[in-house]
Amino acid sequence: MGPLSAPPCTLHITWKELLLTASLLIFWNPPTTAQVTIEAQPAKVSEGKDVLLLVHNLPQNLTGYIWYKGQKTDHHLYITSYVIDTETIIFGPAYSGRETVYSNASLLIQNVTRKDTGSYTIEIIQRGDRTEGVTGHYTLYQETPKPSISSSNLNPREAVETVILSCDPDTQDASYRWRINGQSLRISRTLQLSKNNRTLTLFVVTKDTTGPYECEMKNPVSASRSDPVTLNLLYGPDVPRIFPSLIDYRSGQNLYLSCFADSNPPAEYTWTINGTFLQTGPRIYIPQITTKHSGLYRCSARNSATGSERSTLETIRVSGKWIPASLAIGL
Repeated sequence: MGPLSAPPCTLHITWKELLLTASLLIFWNPPTTAQVTIEAQPAKVSEGKDVLLLVHNLPQNLTGYIWYKGQKTDHHLYITSYVIDTETIIFGPAYSGRETVYSNASLLIQNVTRKDTGSYTIEIIQRGDRTEGVTGHYTLYQETPKPSISSSNLNPREAVETVILSCDPDTQDASYRWRINGQSLRISRTLQLSKNNRTLTLFVVTKDTTGPYECEMKNPVSASRSDPVTLNLLYGPDVPRIFPSLIDYRSGQNLYLSCFADSNPPAEYTWTINGTFLQTGPRIYIPQITTKHSGLYRCSARNSATGSERSTLETIRVSGKWIPASLAIGL
């Protein structure tokens, strides 16, 4: 955008004086082919940047322009105006000190804020035989910031706790859309969106609904997507399994048993034999077992985060003295 020349004369005049001036002017109703349009340069504007509202298809023999914030020519929304004959700028009640109107009817807004988003209307005044106003409308949108996902609980317990995910920030005139595992979100009885889609409620969290989640913010001029967020689901333990499944042994053999249960965080394991504590940990090793090691082995798995505990049993039978095959051949 090149530099623009400001009008040589700037005056502070009240809106009442402006209305009096405007009432003495003769307005012109242009042909339908000369429809006034407004273009924003740049089309995407970030907070703190400048934007120029450029007016196209201006009619001839103009006497001035009036800019309003909103879609109505209401004096309370009157920002600023330019009188061509006297090269005069007039400020209204909605003027913030950051708007500049130019002789070509363009309006520059500097250091754009969120409050600046919305509709703008220009009223174009032209000499003629009739009193008529011509208006053009434009809605200014800010470029959407990169959103982020906040969670009421990043470590929910499976099928126990409700999780609320929010797509931040709450941006005016933006629409929101969610994705899970790279796919569009499908609403069900366990997944519910707020009215504006910015908040997602998970009533029941399972392994299939931990994510990753992404949210997208979109307005008519831009779109942006958040980084993915995955919930750390606390679940389990499942019923533990004991390996190997061999249950018959002979005296003198080594006993090695391993226990595993799917769990997050990992389960804590405890072993008992015939109801008597044996040891902790996922594995036990007993060298050169005897018949006294026969019995009912229980592996218990406990998840300290979920508070759940499950166990499984296996009967081990130890009989007669075991003789290695190499020695048995010589007998």
